[in-house]
Amino acid sequence: MSSPESSPAPAAPIVEFERAGLRYGLGPEVLRDVTFSLPAGSFHFLTGPSGAGKSSLLSLMYLARRPSRGRVGVFGQDVARAPRAALPALRRRIGVVFQDFRLFDHLSVFENAALPLRIAGRPEEESASNVVELLQWVGLGDLLEAKPPTLSGGQKQRLAIARAVVARPKLLLADEPTGNVDDQMALRLLHLFDTLHRMGTTIVIATHNAELVRRFAHPELRLEDGAVAFLPASQARLL
Repeated sequence: MSSPESSPAPAAPIVEFERAGLRYGLGPEVLRDVTFSLPAGSFHFLTGPSGAGKSSLLSLMYLARRPSRGRVGVFGQDVARAPRAALPALRRRIGVVFQDFRLFDHLSVFENAALPLRIAGRPEEESASNVVELLQWVGLGDLLEAKPPTLSGGQKQRLAIARAVVARPKLLLADEPTGNVDDQMALRLLHLFDTLHRMGTTIVIATHNAELVRRFAHPELRLEDGAVAFLPASQARLL
């Protein structure tokens, strides 16, 4: 008699925090005893009042900082213990939308959006049509040769989002990605993030936009006083 098949082991979380803390210099802790994990393919909103530490939390996830204490794991790697030489390969699997955009002023709209593909070594002739299609989708199809200094704040925001998603990252982190666009474009961009989510990308979006949080059925990571509370999607939509 054959033995029953064993159940597959659960996949390791894409992101895992265990009693993590973060302080800048000798100042007080900005984050303290933060514990949560993000399963592969999940979608969470990161919410909380201004100054709660949302950007700091994201910076730990995209490996810009190491925790002051505790453990932060990304793709199964302990961030505090990972050798610096291993970090670039991990970062290439992460797409980030920064609040201050961080575009390259000397590059065109097309070149900024295509940069992650170039870094990954993909031939431009193979990816050009995908980049153009994405830029058209976010409303920048007529500005392919424009440089960032000539763009409005909303256009820069959309370009930063296009650059973050073009390589279909395994983990996408966005810091207030709809803060400089109108409500209609905000919805359009959230649908773009939802599409990536359905394709398997793990997504965390920091936002103050309560209406977007209500309209999209995803759980919240609520950050307040340096600590994180988890709100299931159904509860989040009622608040």
